[in-house]
Amino acid sequence: MIVCDFDVLRPEQGVAALLPDGSQVAVFLTADGSVHALDNIDPFSGAAVLSRGIVGDRGGVPVVVSPVYKQAFELATGKCLDQPDVAVTVHGVRVRDGVVELT
Repeated sequence: MIVCDFDVLRPEQGVAALLPDGSQVAVFLTADGSVHALDNIDPFSGAAVLSRGIVGDRGGVPVVVSPVYKQAFELATGKCLDQPDVAVTVHGVRVRDGVVELT
């Protein structure tokens, strides 16, 4: 499923995409060129804001920090580093022919 053109992604920033089922995915391009996709809903606030979070790393692990309550989520696993029993869904992603696709 195509979610966006690759050229709309900027390093260390997120982009939100609306999926056909009405859900939202947050897509991130990290400084090393990796692309990650997570559900866009912050599980703590219920708001669709993870795409607007701060992208960085914690202890060398790439994360996005929610702009609401500031919990950090691993981009690769969706695990919340501040409350390990909470996670957001991670989507498989690939870049092909200039577009970002969920796999």
